[in-house]
Amino acid sequence: MRDMSEPQRPARNVLGGNLVICSTKPLTGFFRDGCCNTGPTDRGSHTVCVVTTAEFLAYSKSAGNDLSTPMPDYGFPGLKPGDRWCLCAPRWQEALKAGSAPKVVLAATHEGALEYTTLADLKKYAVDLN
Repeated sequence: MRDMSEPQRPARNVLGGNLVICSTKPLTGFFRDGCCNTGPTDRGSHTVCVVTTAEFLAYSKSAGNDLSTPMPDYGFPGLKPGDRWCLCAPRWQEALKAGSAPKVVLAATHEGALEYTTLADLKKYAVDLN
């Protein structure tokens, strides 16, 4: 068991730096803290910070994960192209294989995403590399 008096190590991104905020409008993240943080209860690994596109949203809906329709009962506004969102790493990998992967914000993508995809693939879709 971790000694609670010790500070917890900051979450890391896929580049090895501190994890930065993905989005607060709409508010994203498994813990709804704006970051793609993860933990043992996050079975879907909501770790990839993406910039949504119309193509990806249509693909996701066709694959059974409708992210564009608002669900007010759950406080979900529905996503539109250009929104940033913490996407499940396995879903991003699935979209990649289908040719519909959205762009990625590497500094806001949790290192846990690397359990499902490669840094090389993420970099191909990065919006924050020079």
